[in-house]
Amino acid sequence: MNLIKRILTGAIYIALIVLAILLLDNSPVMYLLVFSLFIVLGIGEMITMAKDDATQSWLVNVIDMFGGVGLFVGFYLHYYGTTMQSRAMWLLPLVCYILLRTIVQLYRPRQNAVHSFERSYFSLGYVALPIALLNSIASISAPRLLLGMFMFIWLYDTGAYCVGMLLGRHRLFERISPKKSWEGVIGGVAVCVAGAFASHYWFDEFFQVPELMTWVGLSVVVAVFATFGDLVESLIKRTVGVKDSGTLLPGHGGILDRIDSLLLVSPAVLLYLTLIVPNIH
Repeated sequence: MNLIKRILTGAIYIALIVLAILLLDNSPVMYLLVFSLFIVLGIGEMITMAKDDATQSWLVNVIDMFGGVGLFVGFYLHYYGTTMQSRAMWLLPLVCYILLRTIVQLYRPRQNAVHSFERSYFSLGYVALPIALLNSIASISAPRLLLGMFMFIWLYDTGAYCVGMLLGRHRLFERISPKKSWEGVIGGVAVCVAGAFASHYWFDEFFQVPELMTWVGLSVVVAVFATFGDLVESLIKRTVGVKDSGTLLPGHGGILDRIDSLLLVSPAVLLYLTLIVPNIH
């Protein structure tokens, strides 16, 4: 039963992302809603995990969530705004968030202000900013290449899990994640690279990426930073003493347990597309 729940939950999660990205150019509403929801849920989980003896104000939590969504929408307006004015105002939501969040803290006298600011700004930087960068990736490449990035994340996760379960003997980072193995990482990388070749030779018309080495490079970047993303979230969970970031997704934990790889992959892929393969523009 748990396996069935895990498969169904994963299928729904993947379907939402695929539809959101495919509809981005013609009808961005679903794209905006899906990734805004991920930000709200992810920031909520971060705040819950990082709380200390002083309970965070519900108002501050709401402001943080709206700030994260505002950052994502601001990036979207910058790249996809229909007027010069809308594109020029892309940082306005973030500026409003910083002003409001800072002032509200003045009215929380019993709360450790430094810890409270740490929770809020780290949540924004760790969860919302990497998701906001999806707009940058889509704008300089194409939404379908963005979908390819997610495809490599899923291939890596699947390959690493299966190979690690079957052959895993040598621990990758036992202090942080005792179950992850070097064999799993190598298996995940191999599956990603195989997916790059398959995408180039069999689905080239769909993805429209002319160079094979662009695909291979992207798959390797995704695999490497998906590993780091997974480890970073494991570090956070181990630090605060929880097994999962939440209980929202049956068989998977919280939303952060599903997007942990993405949170380091998206900045890395943006650097790769900008600095290594600028001809993708």
